[in-house]
Amino acid sequence: MADTSKPLLIKRYASRRLYNTETSDYVTLEDIASFIREGRDVQIVDLKSGDDLTRQYLLQIIAEHESKGESVLPVDVLTDLVRSYTTQASSVVPQFLAASFEMLRDGQSQLMENMAKANPMSKMPGFDAMRAQQEAFLKAMTGGMMNAGGAKKDESEDAPDLDDIKKQLAELQSKLSRMGK
Repeated sequence: MADTSKPLLIKRYASRRLYNTETSDYVTLEDIASFIREGRDVQIVDLKSGDDLTRQYLLQIIAEHESKGESVLPVDVLTDLVRSYTTQASSVVPQFLAASFEMLRDGQSQLMENMAKANPMSKMPGFDAMRAQQEAFLKAMTGGMMNAGGAKKDESEDAPDLDDIKKQLAELQSKLSRMGK
């Protein structure tokens, strides 16, 4: 049984083939994407040099999904990312993105917890099993955007207005800019 608390070590051979050290077989980028969607952290290293190639391969996975029409990142966000590499904002952007995704995960977890507390059916026998099944279904349907304890909120239910989100993002960016000075 594999230790899932440690990152899954993938070794890249000189032939550029990727080798899963836990299962002793070769894997593809799509396999690695599946491991990540299932909640597993991965580390990809070059066998010969020992260099960590994880970032390079994660970016390649994102680029492939984006090029297939599975767009998650709007063009203006991609443009801002490119700009951030040439400005002083580059020092703040990684922390901002990490904090944003953490808030997203926390919000999803809180939503699921609130649904369980507020639901009168939660006292029914078998409800926990049904809820776990529902969470697994939502996780599968959202491509693993959820952490183990949370589910993606249905956009039709109380979805915040896009203008509100943009306003909040602008406020966060302003605060981050002030912190960077």
